[in-house]
Amino acid sequence: MKALPVLTVLALALITLSYAQQSATTKPPAPGLRSSTSATSPDPNMARPIAPHDTVFIEELTWLEVRDALRAGKKTVLIATGGIEMNGPYLATGKHNYVLRAATEAIARKLGNALVAPIVAFVPEGNIDPPSEHMRYPGTISLQADTYKRLLTDIAASLRAHGFEHIVLIGDSGGNQTGMKEVAAELSTKWAGGKTKIHFIPEFYNYPAVTQWLESKGIKQVDEGHHDDLAMEAMMLAVDPTTVRMKERIAAGKFSINGIPLAPVDKTIDLGKRILDFRATVTVEAIKKAIGK
Repeated sequence: MKALPVLTVLALALITLSYAQQSATTKPPAPGLRSSTSATSPDPNMARPIAPHDTVFIEELTWLEVRDALRAGKKTVLIATGGIEMNGPYLATGKHNYVLRAATEAIARKLGNALVAPIVAFVPEGNIDPPSEHMRYPGTISLQADTYKRLLTDIAASLRAHGFEHIVLIGDSGGNQTGMKEVAAELSTKWAGGKTKIHFIPEFYNYPAVTQWLESKGIKQVDEGHHDDLAMEAMMLAVDPTTVRMKERIAAGKFSINGIPLAPVDKTIDLGKRILDFRATVTVEAIKKAIGK
């Protein structure tokens, strides 16, 4: 084999050196990102090509629909916490999440300027090892208090980054309340002087008020000790009858709770809708008061 001319060798060396220097100083784009507009990195100001979908739930909206909702003034967002826990012999473990699905929509639509973040389904439910409280029952999923607070903090910070100006925390279970209250206080201090405010609304979790409302309608219950009651069953029936095992209970002659028959089901579903409206109305009033409107 003939030796390469000296000039050719020098040229190849310079090309190699130039490539090495460029590789050392140029970082590759992060996964999923491109240096120019493309299908995976669209223009943030691109026109929305279709009409918006009618929903208040962020997870059901496209990013363009969320962007345009914000531009249209929907700058309040609800972060609702539920749970996966033991709920007696008849109710699905996601009881609180089913209720929140209906309640948050009612609240957001009554406010008129709000969207709803994905429901936080995992919350503190007791010690994991050794199990305590609801964790003593199969199906329950629990978070440590610190994990729960970090989760809420990151969700709230994400929504703040996108331009929401009022972040509202509500919870449908007792174990959720302290963490939400603490996160709201901590972020209020951290975000002091900024455009975004965070509010914990304890008025949503006021089941004694719901019981009083039922009693004002002449409905009095006798607690059967099932971690279950008429209000909860009525609200869940309004969302999805399978979550209270309606057909199975009718077949077994168990379609009642705390001494109150649940049939006719249409009547109980109507009651559930009225309870949801009552809770939404109380919560909307509290939110407006909190944000100064």
